Amino acid sequence: MTSVATQTEQVARTSYARLLGLLAARTRDLASAEDALADAFRAALETWPRTGIPDRPEAWLMTVAKRNHGATRARTRTARDALPTLFLLHSDQAAPMPAFPDHRLALLFACTHPAIDAATQTPLMLQVVLGLSAERIAPAFLMTAAALGQRLSRAKARLKALNVAFDIPDPADITPRLPAVLEAIHAAAALGWETVPGSDPARTDLSSEALYLAEALIGLAAEDPEPKALLALILYSAARVPARKVTYIPLSEQDTTLWDKSLIARADQALTDAARANRLGRFQLMAAIQSVHAERARTGRTNWAALETLHAALNRLHPTVGGSVAAAAVTLECHGPTACLRALDSLPDTATYQPYWALRAEAMRRAGNPDTPAALSRALGLAEDPALRAWLAARLG
Repeated sequence: MTSVATQTEQVARTSYARLLGLLAARTRDLASAEDALADAFRAALETWPRTGIPDRPEAWLMTVAKRNHGATRARTRTARDALPTLFLLHSDQAAPMPAFPDHRLALLFACTHPAIDAATQTPLMLQVVLGLSAERIAPAFLMTAAALGQRLSRAKARLKALNVAFDIPDPADITPRLPAVLEAIHAAAALGWETVPGSDPARTDLSSEALYLAEALIGLAAEDPEPKALLALILYSAARVPARKVTYIPLSEQDTTLWDKSLIARADQALTDAARANRLGRFQLMAAIQSVHAERARTGRTNWAALETLHAALNRLHPTVGGSVAAAAVTLECHGPTACLRALDSLPDTATYQPYWALRAEAMRRAGNPDTPAALSRALGLAEDPALRAWLAARLG
């Protein structure tokens, strides 16, 4: 039973987003697609221990999910009241979307429906497309898992209450929805970058998934420079993975000889391609920041002055708490711990933001502040990644 449950969980991790994308494309109803797929996984846990895991588990799950959804539709259908969102295509083929290279990409755009609050769109995409739980998503949005879960539930309920069809936009109309999709792919990549031995195994494929989606997005929005810049950003970070395979190692302490030079070259090219449009954007600045860090592999030093300029530009264009903390980290190197602590003191809403406390502890340590262990303990308490927790615990010890 344990073996079947483990294998079912593995199928869920690797196939959930793809199956949900296919089913939602059929049903045009996100909530009912999720329900039908959840019922299919429950059926698998009940059936597979008796019958064995099928040769094509994804096909089995999809067949059961379609049957579940069809049964629900049949029970609720009336001539007058049938909801448009419960429309099920009768063909065995998925709904035609020739311009979208992948159903998951189409599903990302579907989650940006105008009826959904803009602040909810990115976490909704992370949950329904990439299969992340509210517990894993919430820290990135400085929220509790319970509060985020309620927000996501309200978003889905709103779609249903408004009888809004699960709408996949025409590719010609994706431009207004592009920033939210870029944000979701970037968030997925950021979660994946945390993956080292000992980390949550469910994160293993997030970076590669984000890389794939970023490349697919370039083909869909070829004239926009930001998808190219996002690809560069993901590649720069992926290039550093070999330097932290054993445990968590901060960027400034990584052995640059272990960085993947071919990925850095690909990132450089993607960033150059983005710059040709002469339309500066958030992800171009973020990629440029990573490009400066990548230069350390060639020059042996970090150009902190360039990083200070780029971070300042990024925070003017797209201010965020994370961006402000990153800028304060550069301030620490350029102007010392006192200036860094002043910058951190000016930031709001940081009580549960782990990088804030990690940086604060480092600035306090350099300043010789006796309260450093308290800040470091706060950072340790907020850290979820096992490798990062081990590194922080060693610093505290």
